[in-house]
Amino acid sequence: MLKGIPSLLSPDLMHALLSMGHGDEIVLADGTFPGPSHAKRLIRADGRGVCALLEAIVRFLPLDAFVEDHAVVMAVVDPKAPEPPIWEEFRRILAHGEGSAVDLTAIERDAFYERARRAYCIVATSEKALYANLLLKKGVVQEA
Repeated sequence: MLKGIPSLLSPDLMHALLSMGHGDEIVLADGTFPGPSHAKRLIRADGRGVCALLEAIVRFLPLDAFVEDHAVVMAVVDPKAPEPPIWEEFRRILAHGEGSAVDLTAIERDAFYERARRAYCIVATSEKALYANLLLKKGVVQEA
């Protein structure tokens, strides 16, 4: 254990965050996401929820400020369905981590799966909320 590193960030997940480069993407996947069949690198976070991991990750991972789609969710299949409540929680956590509002980009399910296949890694959680998959594009740390 190290000081200041949240205990829910496993050594494998911390290593992945440190190894990712500018433009690399990470998927925080809910419990029903087909992570094992889609991942180049699969990191298990069994027993963890996406929001708890996101709160820990945003302390370290800068979002790519040079693209609009740096926080991507899987669009709801039924266009008449309301937005999943967890998306507002994603926005709140991301805004806290970035210091300003962060828009979510919703993309169609198959497009999300394809992008996840190309991601640096997929983190498989036990999240039970529907449409709780979040893809983040890593940016650069801007020194003041």
